[in-house]
Amino acid sequence: MSFGTPLQPKAKRVLMLGCGELGKEVVIELMRLGVEVIACDRYAHAPAMQVAHRAHVFDMLDAAALRATIESEEPDLIVPEVEAIATAELQKLEAEGWTVIPTAEATRLTMDREGIRRLAAEELGLPTARYRFADTVEEFRAAAAELGFPVVVKPIMSSSGKGQSVAKDAAELEQAWVYSQTAGRTGAGRVIVEEFIRFDSEITLLTLRAANGTLFVDPIGHRQVGGDYVESWQPHPMSAAQLARAQHVCKTVTDRLGGLGIFGVELFLLPGDEVLFSEVSPRPHDTGMVTMATQMWSEFALHARAILGLPVQAIRRHAVGASAAVRAPTALEQPVFEGVEDVFADADVDLRLFGKPDAREKRRMAVCLATGDNWESALARARGAAAKLELVEGA
Repeated sequence: MSFGTPLQPKAKRVLMLGCGELGKEVVIELMRLGVEVIACDRYAHAPAMQVAHRAHVFDMLDAAALRATIESEEPDLIVPEVEAIATAELQKLEAEGWTVIPTAEATRLTMDREGIRRLAAEELGLPTARYRFADTVEEFRAAAAELGFPVVVKPIMSSSGKGQSVAKDAAELEQAWVYSQTAGRTGAGRVIVEEFIRFDSEITLLTLRAANGTLFVDPIGHRQVGGDYVESWQPHPMSAAQLARAQHVCKTVTDRLGGLGIFGVELFLLPGDEVLFSEVSPRPHDTGMVTMATQMWSEFALHARAILGLPVQAIRRHAVGASAAVRAPTALEQPVFEGVEDVFADADVDLRLFGKPDAREKRRMAVCLATGDNWESALARARGAAAKLELVEGA
C-alpha cells in the first residue's frame, strides 16, 4: 500500500459526510496517517470541518448536491458519519465504482430502523425485543395494545434519541406519537413500536472489521436518557458465556453488513446470560468516546486504520475508564465554557470540547473522560469533572 502527501496528486483522499464530534476525531486520526480529508455537513464550521483540509456545506439529503460534491472531489473513500444522507444516491454511486464505508447497503440499512431490525430479527434470526411498525396513529395504538405497556416508540429514520419516548399507558400514546412525528431528524413518518425490555444493563460492543479479520473492543456499559447517550464506562462486567453470545450476535450482523471499519452494536443484557440485539451503527459510536482514555488506539484510530485497509493485529486496553457527556442547559448562540481549569485539577481526568458553533437545549457539547481503579470510581470522577463545567452565552 502507498500513502501520498495531502494536497498533492497522489494523496489518499477521504470525504466525510457529517462533521460532528465523532467525525472530528476520525478526521484527526486520518490526518495522522497523511490522508487528505474533505468535510461535508449541512452547516458551516461543524467540528470536523475545523480540522479538515477543506469543507463543503450542503443538505446531504439532496441527492444532486451529494453527487456533485463527490464527483468534483473524487475521493478514494466516502465515509458517512450521520443518518440524514441520500442513501439511494450513495448506492447508485457505489454501483458506479465509488467506495462507500462500510458499504452503501450497510449505510442504508442501519440508517433505517425498519431495515436493520428486519435484517437482524427476520433474516438473521437474532434475538430482539418484540416490535411492530406503524404509519398512522391508529396503527400505533393497535401496535401498543398488542405488545402491552409500556412501549418504546422511535422514528425509523432518526438517532441520538430524537423523537424517541416511552409510553407507560394508553393515556401517553398521543403525546408519544406527536413527539415521534415532530422531533425526528427527517420529519414525520413511520415509527417502530417495541416492547419495553427490563434489562439488567445495556452495552455497546464495538466490532472492528479489518483487512485481517474481525476484532472486538472490550464491552462498554452505558446509560441513556431518552435514547441519547449520557455516560459510558469500560469494561462493563460480563460473564464469559454472555460475552461469547454478544460477540456471536455482533459478528453475525456485521458479517452480513460487510465492508471495513468499526461498528457500534448496542445490546441488552438480561438475566440468565441472555443477550438481545438492539441497534447497530456502521461507524464510531458516541458511547465509545471512553476509548480515548482507555485504549492505545481509540475507536476512532481503529476506524481510520480499518477503512484504509490496514491490518489491526490486536486491540489493547491499558486502563479502566468512563465518560460523561456535557450538554447545553439551554439554547446558546455563542456557547462559552467556564470552569475548564477546574476539570484539570484531577490528574486522571481529560476533556474534549467539541467546538460546535452554537447550541440548542440538551445538545452534546463536550465530554469528560476519566480513569480509575474500577469503572464505578472512574464514572464518579468523570461525572464530577462534568459538573465543574458551565456553559454560558458568550454574546
